[in-house]
Amino acid sequence: MTINKTITMRRKIEHLFEHWKSTENHKPIIVKGCRQCGKTYSVMAFANSHYQQVVYLNFLQNEAYKSIFSGDLGVESLIEKISTFLPVGTQLPEHNTCIVLDEIQECPRARTALKFLHTDGRYDVMCTGSLLGVSGYHSHTWNQTDTNADIPVGYEYIVDMYPLDFEEWLWANNIGERTIEQLRQNLATETPVDEFWHERLKQLLLYYVVIGGMPEAINCFFATHNLSEVMAVQRGIMNGYRADMMKYASNEDQPRIQACFNSIPAQLSKENKKFTYATIKTGARAKDYWGSLQWIEDAGIVRRCRNLKITELPLDGNADNDVFKIYMADIGLLISQLEDGTQAAVIQGNLLGYKGAIFENLIADIFGKMGRKLYYYHKDSGLEVDFVMSYHNRCTLVECKATTGRTKSTRTILTNPNKYHVEQAIKLGDYNIGREGQLLTLPLYMAFLLTV
Repeated sequence: MTINKTITMRRKIEHLFEHWKSTENHKPIIVKGCRQCGKTYSVMAFANSHYQQVVYLNFLQNEAYKSIFSGDLGVESLIEKISTFLPVGTQLPEHNTCIVLDEIQECPRARTALKFLHTDGRYDVMCTGSLLGVSGYHSHTWNQTDTNADIPVGYEYIVDMYPLDFEEWLWANNIGERTIEQLRQNLATETPVDEFWHERLKQLLLYYVVIGGMPEAINCFFATHNLSEVMAVQRGIMNGYRADMMKYASNEDQPRIQACFNSIPAQLSKENKKFTYATIKTGARAKDYWGSLQWIEDAGIVRRCRNLKITELPLDGNADNDVFKIYMADIGLLISQLEDGTQAAVIQGNLLGYKGAIFENLIADIFGKMGRKLYYYHKDSGLEVDFVMSYHNRCTLVECKATTGRTKSTRTILTNPNKYHVEQAIKLGDYNIGREGQLLTLPLYMAFLLTV
């Protein structure tokens, strides 16, 4: 399917690029993230608008570029070899040329060269990498003579990039800063959102659930307004992830990684959504699948939400690394794993039991793309709270309800402050803003505003 019509997507990472470039003696920047989240588009858009000359080397697309880094890594030598791939007469002005190294994980020696390019200082370097978080990120076709391709620790600036978050989705739908600032004011003063905007934002949230933040899926939606075609795009992205598992994982790990990946919808369908290895395969054990699950997480495809031993700050210090839930990092890609018709059911609110899992994953998507680590609280006694976070420097419970719902566990915890040390909670659901004692109710679409 060819999509000819695209929209210009405003991305938050643009501000980070501006800050990076304005910093004196800035290091080469590496933009790390899952495949197809918009890394290359954002890097090239910035480079083309801020430099007189841009050199673009995509190591996945053209393996010949790897030869540039096969020998001498001195900057004079590198520039001379790069020039042989450029049109005759191309000038590379010093301090006004950006070298873009796309899919740098395919050429480890190029990453080693970042040290020398930074020390030299004449050329800015922007890189993208899709699987840099994965141990042994190079493919099976990696040249084994490159064993001296060291990571240039201290000479690179690594930043994470995600698919579009909910706020970026609002921007793409012409929801401007004025409206978003008004939402912030509503939150700060705990006053209900204007009914027009309340209904409009609820609608946009449901479409975000089924489309998610992958730029290609969003472009497809704006070009066709056909959710079936959007799902075809999403499933194509998922197939690309599976291909990466085959390309980058060791032969013995490939089936386990795929089995972990394919089990996610079933993991979330359970009433207690704790990740269990037996859900992957009868008799499966943690020691056999732990590394496979870590591979998927390091690739940026899923997010781990860890259980808390106690509801106290600091949350990271009180988390149990062996008890956790797993969510898809992008909500739209979770929907694409479910049966046909799920998109329409989300929009119409007809999901029955599974809608709880979908809207939990939605909040995990929103919090995760904000850079929040994910935590929840579950005790064998039956107490369970969907998420726990630090908000206004206090431990805060967060319940997620697809429509409306009771919060028995939250109320139990709030009424026992001496035992649980929690004094505030937020319930996200099909509500406008309101408060009942220590419990603040918010519409689901306001989750992205819970930033402090």
